[in-house]
Amino acid sequence: MNIQTPGAPARTAPVPRLTRGTTDPLRRVLPLLEVRPVKVAAAIGLGVLALACAIGLAAVAAWLVARASQMPPVLTLSVAVVSVRAFGIGRGVLRYCERLASHDVALRGMAALRANLYDRLAADDRPVTVRRGELLARIGQDVDDVGDVVVRSMVPAGVAVVTSLGSVILLGVLLPAAGVALALCLVLAGVVTPWLAARAAARTEARGAAARGEVTALSLEILEESAPLRVSGRFGARLADLDAADARLSAVADDGARTSGLAAALGALAQGLAVLASIALGIPATLSGSLSVEALAVVVLTPLAVFEATAGLPAAAVQLHRSREAARRLLELLPGPAPVSAPVSAPVSAPVSAPVSAPVSAPVSAPVSAPVSAPVSAPVSDLQVTRVTAGSDTSGSEDDALLVLDDVAAGWPDGDGRTRAAVDGVSLTLRPGSVLALAGPSGVGKTTLLMTAAGLIPPLAGRVGGWSAERQEVGSPGYRSPDVLPTTPIDRLFVAEDGHVFDTSVLENLRVARGDVTEAEARAALAAVGLGSWLAALPEGLDTLVGTDAAAVSGGERRRLLVARALLAPARVLLVDEPAEHLDGETADALVRALAGHARETGRALLLATHRLTPLAAADEVLLLGNDTLAAIAGATMGAVPATVVARGSHEHLLATDPSYAWSTAQETPAA
Repeated sequence: MNIQTPGAPARTAPVPRLTRGTTDPLRRVLPLLEVRPVKVAAAIGLGVLALACAIGLAAVAAWLVARASQMPPVLTLSVAVVSVRAFGIGRGVLRYCERLASHDVALRGMAALRANLYDRLAADDRPVTVRRGELLARIGQDVDDVGDVVVRSMVPAGVAVVTSLGSVILLGVLLPAAGVALALCLVLAGVVTPWLAARAAARTEARGAAARGEVTALSLEILEESAPLRVSGRFGARLADLDAADARLSAVADDGARTSGLAAALGALAQGLAVLASIALGIPATLSGSLSVEALAVVVLTPLAVFEATAGLPAAAVQLHRSREAARRLLELLPGPAPVSAPVSAPVSAPVSAPVSAPVSAPVSAPVSAPVSAPVSAPVSDLQVTRVTAGSDTSGSEDDALLVLDDVAAGWPDGDGRTRAAVDGVSLTLRPGSVLALAGPSGVGKTTLLMTAAGLIPPLAGRVGGWSAERQEVGSPGYRSPDVLPTTPIDRLFVAEDGHVFDTSVLENLRVARGDVTEAEARAALAAVGLGSWLAALPEGLDTLVGTDAAAVSGGERRRLLVARALLAPARVLLVDEPAEHLDGETADALVRALAGHARETGRALLLATHRLTPLAAADEVLLLGNDTLAAIAGATMGAVPATVVARGSHEHLLATDPSYAWSTAQETPAA
């Protein structure tokens, strides 16, 4: 879905294609910069002229000093004096023009890259599964790093090649041996030194990019979720995590500074060797009469200016590697084959904030907090229910199924990079009009399972529709979740518990789901979720602004507004997380029953996760998630134990066979 900002010019030109037939991520991304080679050549040309003025200034000044010491007639020095002034003025003016030209190319390229990146992300059916802060770092700093390759790598390299070649020819004409010595020293400063810098950058830039993304993600989490973090007592821990991430970023910067210092030292050494070689070769030539005194001054002093061309090449090599690493990270967001990177690590003990980027058929742009910590104790007890075999609803053909989960394990990577399952062994089938509910204690993994069913995170094992993962031993040292997401369209909509509400009108917030929603459809959807009277009381009706992240509405109204938006979306499968949150019992039960009725009337499938059990009589089947008691006890010392389906059946069946389920349901019913 392409969203056009009001007042912004539409992009009518086709989006450039990525370069194929190469494994270099930077070369693949360069077409998205839409850089015109003529403008790059102009920037290089201006840079060559500016540096040529610097070299000419040094050479003419050296000749002028040597010739003036001989006290010739003043007129013989007039041309040299004028040339010194011209070169001095031209150096500053041309350098300024070169900066204007190169930065114009770079800034226009960054703007084009961002626009093309947004176009491709909007047109891509795959969900984006990186955290919001990480996504912000990629479309921010990484785009800048790719654009900087023009100013800080391509232009300096082009200028250095042209001016170095011209300087070698100049000294070669005056003294061939000095030209050869200068060429060798330029190879040391312009080839060996950047190569060493690039090798060092290869070890630091990947860590630096990861550290920058982690700092951005943690900063965004602390800013946006400070209140929940304080309530849960984890605010100090997240600040400590941010300090640690910032320390890692500083350490990477220090490593890069040491590399830059070494490169600068080698460049100075090469410059000194070139001057010493010119002196050692030029004095004998002058004494023999083959080289004039004025030419000797030119041969000795010119290298001092020539090495200005190679002084920036180590930094250019580092920038080239940084841009290549940034391009690789951007390619991971785009459709098509891209280098596979390690999954984003998130400690299992803390909620993992992941961005929900919905498929084209069901747009939702909101972060969700998916707690995947070890399950906590709750009235659901494995000792009080009869364990049933998961998958009792998978009979029959899958031809008419809208969603199939076959022995699925779902989870997140922990702080050690090992992926641990929060939920394991879940099987279910959703057909048109079917309604299933997930119940269980807080933190058992219901949200994680919904996100896996929606295609927002890959399954650790089992099969979600046509998306399979090889069954492995969860928690083993070599276990890794798949990094490649499906590229086929996913007709599923995940309705997050804390989905984003935009700072605009009620109607425009509903149109996030479908851009052609009419006012009548909007009113009907709001009435279906119990917001009809609320809408009637609004001062401007559907045009009323809800404030930043729905600050002007209550938590229950915000929750039902998100559900109403989901009802208007074209997705055939709705995966709703905690629809009863922030609502009183009667309103919550009515909302769940409305969702179930809507699914049956429209032929959609509904899978909802909820703590509230009373309204689940409207569901066809309830899956009760929990832990094996003995395994949970062992897990206290062995690590988190994944939850499983400990019981399943209709609401009435569970009330009759599971005492803890019946007890929990009874607690929700007010006493007479």
